[in-house]
Amino acid sequence: MDVQSQVLSPGRRRLVVAIATMFGAGYSPVAPGTVGTLFTVPLAYGLGLLGRPVFWAATIAVIALAIWAASQAEHVFLEHDSSRIVVDEAAGYLVAVSVAPDNVLHLAPAFVLFRAFDILKPAPIGAIDRRMGGGVGVVLDDVVAGAYAALLLLLLDRIA
Repeated sequence: MDVQSQVLSPGRRRLVVAIATMFGAGYSPVAPGTVGTLFTVPLAYGLGLLGRPVFWAATIAVIALAIWAASQAEHVFLEHDSSRIVVDEAAGYLVAVSVAPDNVLHLAPAFVLFRAFDILKPAPIGAIDRRMGGGVGVVLDDVVAGAYAALLLLLLDRIA
């Protein structure tokens, strides 16, 4: 990434940092990605109460917002995929629970599976961020990790 700083107004800079760090979760000294995902669990629960169409629309909106914020935050933090950027975890976790049956009991397994796929980065997850770069790469690797978690949840639900 070209680390030359993009000039952002102070207000826009604060907005970008707030969204990208999920209002400070990304500053956690231990496991900021896990903390960012934890911050998303109540959002997923609340969206689940509103029905599938609203959940899916919100997930798409979060993915788009995450790509924008991650792109902008790279210019603020002057590094690619800074550990402080955790809005991508929100996007990925929402994908992980987006196809699970309407059951609060799926929130915890989705959390564990999503974090496992996000940390281990089985193919092609690890390559996505490296090849795509920018906010798109930062977010899409988490979206794919979320899709892997969702597929495994569906499989486990069928055999349970």
